[in-house]
Amino acid sequence: MAAAIATAAALGLGVDDAVVLHDSNRIAVRLRPCDVLARIAYVAHRAAAEFEVEVARRLAGTDGPVAALEPRVEPRVYVRDGFVVTLWRYYEPVPSPELTPAEYARALVRLHAGMRQVDVSAPHFTDRVAQARSLVGDRARTPELGEAERGLLGDALTRLSRAIGDRGADEQLLHGEPHPGNVLRTRTGQLFIDLETCCRGPVEFDIAHAPEQVGEHYPAADPDLLRQCRILTLAIATTWRWDRDDQLPNGRRLGEQWLDQIRAALGH
Repeated sequence: MAAAIATAAALGLGVDDAVVLHDSNRIAVRLRPCDVLARIAYVAHRAAAEFEVEVARRLAGTDGPVAALEPRVEPRVYVRDGFVVTLWRYYEPVPSPELTPAEYARALVRLHAGMRQVDVSAPHFTDRVAQARSLVGDRARTPELGEAERGLLGDALTRLSRAIGDRGADEQLLHGEPHPGNVLRTRTGQLFIDLETCCRGPVEFDIAHAPEQVGEHYPAADPDLLRQCRILTLAIATTWRWDRDDQLPNGRRLGEQWLDQIRAALGH
């Protein structure tokens, strides 16, 4: 937080205090009174932060519903005291009912349309799978994962990734993790955040992160492919919860619940 405050102050943004909005593998804080959202991570996270800024810069020229970088400063990654800091517009949340599946689907359609307009080098969704498989196979990094569970995750990641690839569906730039936690309700509508997870793949890979009924409202979504993507994305997320360095609150409890869901989905 001190690094974010110092960075903003050096750029001429008035900062009297900072309010933590999210604390996990990265910290998000609201700087006041300048009303800027600062995202802070260790400097080892610099490449991912630079990728996110580049994607956001390119999407700014489209109609894609994404959160914008702070327009009063240069749109780049700032490094200070061993941390990387990125500065974004702060959007006052709008208290309102939960997004309906139809609203969620329309926002995703707009997001994907905007992403088809930009040319940016991004990893393939199978690269994400490979990272998860590497973690499953590394007992030193996942010491509390049981052998039966390790086998379940490894098998799910391998078989589903191959099955999805074999379908030969059209692919494009995706958000990568457009789950409800990465959607803001604002006065200007729904906005997606956390663009560092962008990857390439079928749109069903993105839809799989949304609530189940959203897929019914997304035009031409393949139900069978979507089901496979739902199980695959759940297996990826479950794997991260068993990383000894995972900092998600209640992450281990979620990992246990998700293992049960994967077993049920695969009939184990």
